[in-house]
Amino acid sequence: MTIQLGEKVEDFELLTSEDEKFRLSDLDGQWKIVFFYAKSGSPTCKRGSLNFKEQYELFRSLSPPVEVIGISQDSVEQHREFKKELNLPFSLLSDPDREIANQFGVPVHLGIFPAKSSFVLGPDNTVKHVYDWLFRPRKHVAQIISALSESGVN
Repeated sequence: MTIQLGEKVEDFELLTSEDEKFRLSDLDGQWKIVFFYAKSGSPTCKRGSLNFKEQYELFRSLSPPVEVIGISQDSVEQHREFKKELNLPFSLLSDPDREIANQFGVPVHLGIFPAKSSFVLGPDNTVKHVYDWLFRPRKHVAQIISALSESGVN
């Protein structure tokens, strides 16, 4: 199943890099960027995560504020190390069985490489924008900022 624009995302629960339970519903009423990446430490995923980090204060300063959430198949420990290494200010969630990635319809290229995709969710968890950022993490974050502005988030 692939989540389409305008569809509401079902609530989900995953473990954070701090080994705590995260529920999407904990952020009900807020704008969210949920980005899926392939592997902590890979060059493209590092660039993508660092671009979100560079713009995190901008996302949080928007009205209303936007929260950023990263998800991959990595373990809680791998996420903890990656978050510490890059000093990331946002949550990283462990989806080891790709249950949530599959719920969102995030593909796997060549059968082994999880795609890098982002979803902008409105306050009611409806998908407002979808992006694939396989090779262009910088352009990708700029597109999200533009899309948020077009949605009235300033």
